[in-house]
Amino acid sequence: MNPDFDTLINRNGTNSVKYDFAREKGKPQGLLPMWVADMDFTAPPEVLADIQQAVSHGIFGYSEPKEDYYNAVIEWFSTRFNFQVKQHEIVKSPGLVYGLAQAVRAFTAPNDAVMIQTPVYYPFYSVITDNNRLVIKNPLVYQNGRYGIDFEDFERKIANESVKLFILCSPHNPVGRVWTREELERMNDICVKYGVIVVSDEIHCDFVWNGHTHTCFGTINENAVIATAPSKTFNLAGLQVSNIFVKNEDLRNKLQAEIGRSGYHQLNTLGIIACQSAYTKGGAWLDELKAYLTENIRLVQEFLEKRLPKIKLVEPQAMYLLWLDFSEYGLTQTELDRRIEKAKLWLNGGTMFGAEGKGFQRINIACPKSVVLEALERLEKKFTYES
Repeated sequence: MNPDFDTLINRNGTNSVKYDFAREKGKPQGLLPMWVADMDFTAPPEVLADIQQAVSHGIFGYSEPKEDYYNAVIEWFSTRFNFQVKQHEIVKSPGLVYGLAQAVRAFTAPNDAVMIQTPVYYPFYSVITDNNRLVIKNPLVYQNGRYGIDFEDFERKIANESVKLFILCSPHNPVGRVWTREELERMNDICVKYGVIVVSDEIHCDFVWNGHTHTCFGTINENAVIATAPSKTFNLAGLQVSNIFVKNEDLRNKLQAEIGRSGYHQLNTLGIIACQSAYTKGGAWLDELKAYLTENIRLVQEFLEKRLPKIKLVEPQAMYLLWLDFSEYGLTQTELDRRIEKAKLWLNGGTMFGAEGKGFQRINIACPKSVVLEALERLEKKFTYES
């Protein structure tokens, strides 16, 4: 297999959130969009073929996953992450964020405290506050270009704020940390001590770099809720399919009941096909993609070191979303965001992920190398030769 990841695919006019909604999101036209976490690559050809076969059939009625679907999901996580799950322990969801919101509603009550580790994926805030729960922040510690966990703060706030639920981001978006088993076990010990339920967002688990190993939190705590989806791995977000692993029967019943109260019943018909196909046939394609993305990361590292040394790349242990530290420029976040825009780039400003993201930008490098290089050259022009 030799997938062509270098070809530029025109996504304009396809209802793409990434490309077609600049005006609606208050952005000028003509920016190079490298923000939202989808890829500028087509899905694996085997997946496209299976979808096309379904489209040719021409009927898109109510659909449910059969045993082959569940077996594909089970095999993927067993083989790649040594996490064993049974069919009845898989709760289907149209999306991971939807699943997180339902988990917040199922496992907590209004005004209960929910902990997150900031800076973090911004929907974590909304699924808590929009459901009238309280956000408790355990800010990550940034030292010497690396992020870590303040365990004393973690335990103190869980105890003092009577935290009921902890939403873990693993690997962590946007800072790119792959938590070690020791770190995960230490967090788990504290959560078990205080009776805190853990929901672990592991949607980026298939993209881990540089010899790091993703440890599924479900291998540490069988009572944890593990949220996954094939969307980031195979670029299938628009097909709305997610799998949430809940071994604990009481928690599973509560989550399924909450999802039922929302009126949700069936997955997207094509999403079922795409998910099963991807987990069954997409492994070789993913290996090729990871090799390509590794080269894109190396390109960014070398370019910044040689030509933009004041921009620091936080070590990308995971994900195709890179976390860039612009703090040496001494700009306010507003000034930094404005300069990024003047460079004709559309990135994610750091404070979108919380106040702790001040001075940072998140950039999506899941695109052809030529696009990555163009973005870097635009940064160089604006941050070296212009003000």
